[in-house]
Amino acid sequence: MSAPTAATFDRLVALASVAPGRETRPVVEVFTGREMATVPVGTRDDVLSAVETVRAAQKSWAATPVAERAKIFHKYRDLVLKHRASLIDMAQAETGKSRSAAQEEVLDIAMTSRHYARTAGDLLKSKRVPGMLPVLTKTRINYQPKGVIGIISPWNYPMTLAVSDAIPALLAGNGVVLKPDSQTPYCALACVELLFEAGLPRDLFAVVPGPGSVVGTAIVDTTDYLMFTGSTATGQLLAEQTGRRLIGFSAELGGKNAMVVTKGVKIPEVVDAAVRACFSNSGQLCISIERIYVEKAIAEKFSAAFAERVKKMTLAASYEFGVEMGSLISEDQVKAISRHVDDAKVKGATVLAGGRARPDIGPMFYEPTVLTGVTEDMDCCAAETFGPLVSIYPVDSVDEAVERANATEYGLNASVWARTKAEGEAIAARLRAGTVNVDEGYAPTWGSTGAPMGGMGVSGVGRRHGVDGILKFTESQTVSTTRLINLGGRRLPPKLWAKALPVFIRAMKYYPGR
Repeated sequence: MSAPTAATFDRLVALASVAPGRETRPVVEVFTGREMATVPVGTRDDVLSAVETVRAAQKSWAATPVAERAKIFHKYRDLVLKHRASLIDMAQAETGKSRSAAQEEVLDIAMTSRHYARTAGDLLKSKRVPGMLPVLTKTRINYQPKGVIGIISPWNYPMTLAVSDAIPALLAGNGVVLKPDSQTPYCALACVELLFEAGLPRDLFAVVPGPGSVVGTAIVDTTDYLMFTGSTATGQLLAEQTGRRLIGFSAELGGKNAMVVTKGVKIPEVVDAAVRACFSNSGQLCISIERIYVEKAIAEKFSAAFAERVKKMTLAASYEFGVEMGSLISEDQVKAISRHVDDAKVKGATVLAGGRARPDIGPMFYEPTVLTGVTEDMDCCAAETFGPLVSIYPVDSVDEAVERANATEYGLNASVWARTKAEGEAIAARLRAGTVNVDEGYAPTWGSTGAPMGGMGVSGVGRRHGVDGILKFTESQTVSTTRLINLGGRRLPPKLWAKALPVFIRAMKYYPGR
C-alpha cells in the first residue's frame, strides 16, 4: 500500500485520448506535494477527434443485445474488486483522502456495476402500455440510446464519479467521452483500463484530460447529453450551454446539508455517526453534513460529546487503514476552509474543536472543526464550505429544526436522529432534500443504487441511480399500431363513426387498466 509506481503511470497515460506532443502538467501526491507524474493537456481538437471515434463505435454497440453488454459489467465488477488495493492507492495518492474513504469509491463502482448489469435488461426492454382505444390500438414504448454522453467529473470522488454514471450510460447503448478533473486524471484512467480489460470496445470510451474552459466546453458543444458533478455555479453555466443546444443535462451540485437531532436519542450513537457524516473524505463531499440542529434539551450535552470525539480523531498521511481523516486536496481548499473559520471566529463564533491547519502532518491538512454561535452574518452559515467544518445550532423544537434546515437554496442530503424510527421518517418527509437518511448520515441513501439520488433547489438537476439513472441516457419512443379499423372511420359512414367514438371513450373506464 503506497503511491503508484512510475510504470503504472506510464501504462495508464497511453489510454488518454490526446494527440502526441501535447503540453503536459504535473500530477502530485497530495500527502507530500511531490510530483508523481505528468499528464497531457487535451485540446478542443482532441475532443472533436474523440467524439468522432466514439460516435462511430457507438453504432455497433447500440446494436449489441443488452444481455451481451451486461456480461462485460459483471466482469468489470469482479475486476474492480480484484484490483481494489491498487485502485485505493491511486485514489489516495491523487486526493489525499483516508484509505477508508478511498475504499468507499471502489466499492461504489462495484455495487453500481452489479446493479445495472442485473437490471438494465428489464429497464430498457420495450414496454406495452394501454393504447388510445382498447383492441383497436396497440402501443409500446421503446428506449433508444442518445448517442455520445459527455461526462465532466470532479476531484473529490474521482473514480466513482468518473465511471459510475458511465456504467448505465454504456449499458443503455451509448458511447462516453469523459473529462476528469485535472488534479485526478489517473483515477479515471485506472478505472477505464479495467473496463477495457472486461471487454468494453476501446473506441467506445474516451478520456480527455484538460481544462474545463477548453475540454469541458468542447464536450458540451459536441456530445448528445451531459452528466456533470461539481459546483452549483459551474452547473448553472453548463445548464445554459446545454440549453442553447437543446440537449439533455443532469447534474449533482452543491449542498449545505443539515442533520436534525431530537431529544431522547442515544447521544454516543449519534456522535459516532455524525463524525462520519461530517468528516468523511475530509468533508469534501457534496452530501456531507455542515449544519446540525439539536433540540436545546440535549444541545449542551451533545455538543460537548461531539467536540470531544472530534478532538480524538486520527489524522495522518497514510496508505493504511485506521486513519479517520486524510488531507484536503489542495492549497486552495485549505485557504477556503481557513477563510470560513477565521471569518466566524472574528464575528464571535466559538471553536469547540479544531480550527487550524496542520502543515506538520502534510502540506494540505486541516483539523476537523466544530463551531457554535454561528450567526447569519458569518460566511459559513449559508454558503457551502466543502471541507471539515460543521456548525451546531440549538433549537427549541423539531418544528424549528425543520424550518431552519429547509431555509436554504440547497436541497441535496439530510440526516435525522429521533427517538423512534417512525418519528425520524415523519421528520424526513418534511425536509426539502433529495435524499434523507434516518439514523445515519449519507451512506444508506447513496448506497441504495436502486433508488434515485440527486438534489432539489440549486443542488442539482435530474437523478443518478435507480430507474432514472439509466433511462435519462435514452430517448423514449412511442410506437402505436392500429388494428381492425382505421381511426378515420373510413369503413363506417361519417355520422355513425362520429357517434361511435364517444361510446368507445365512455366504455374505456370499464376496461382493465384504464
